[in-house]
Amino acid sequence: MLTLAIKLILAHIVGDFVLQPTKWVNHKIKYGYKSKYLFAHIAVHLAALLIVLQFNLKYIIGIIAILITHYIIDALKIKFTTKKNSSKLFIADQLAHLAVICSVVYAYHPFVIDLDFIYKPELLLLVTLAFFVTYVTGILMRLFLKPWQDAIDPQNKSKSNTIKNTSLAGAGKIIGMLERLFVFGFILLNAWSAIGFLIAAKSVFRFGDLTEGKNRQLTEYVLIGTLLSFGIAIAAGLLYNYLTKGILYT
Repeated sequence: MLTLAIKLILAHIVGDFVLQPTKWVNHKIKYGYKSKYLFAHIAVHLAALLIVLQFNLKYIIGIIAILITHYIIDALKIKFTTKKNSSKLFIADQLAHLAVICSVVYAYHPFVIDLDFIYKPELLLLVTLAFFVTYVTGILMRLFLKPWQDAIDPQNKSKSNTIKNTSLAGAGKIIGMLERLFVFGFILLNAWSAIGFLIAAKSVFRFGDLTEGKNRQLTEYVLIGTLLSFGIAIAAGLLYNYLTKGILYT
């Protein structure tokens, strides 16, 4: 079952991403379901499916089902795609293709999805700490750093605001969440050296802001925030490792 699923997903990735030139995509957008490149796209999928399945005609009905539904799904996506909903429809398109693949796999190898693993203590603890280091920690850090933020002189505040105004909306929040999530994951994998690399990379990217500010207060503020962010993520990772070694269940 797993082997068939991997083969079908591989064929999908090759056909949808690796062997689909931008020229084909633009032509499909212009001519819709009548585009010659849409049919070429389906032909590429056929070739990919036959190759990964080693031309095993046992799966011929599944191959035909995938090709027909792929054409229909792509045609519908092209018809209803606009500049505003292109990202959402892309995700919906890929989910639809994966649903078809799952259906084909189930048709040949019926399987049961056991959802009991969701409520295992290890996974619940992992999800809880992941939310903590991303969302909760961000709020705690803003509250903790507020006195120092207010202490920065007005000149640096204006420079900091200028930097913020030229940055992407919400980018700082997302960067902080990803940063702590990476550190949390590195601790779980016992990859301490990767944390050092992440700190070095962040220092390089923050160097421009600090030199532009030319102020010790701003530098200290950034260092406090960085160390606090990394420290909380490390503590969360160590806590997870500590609790999952059996202490949680004794």
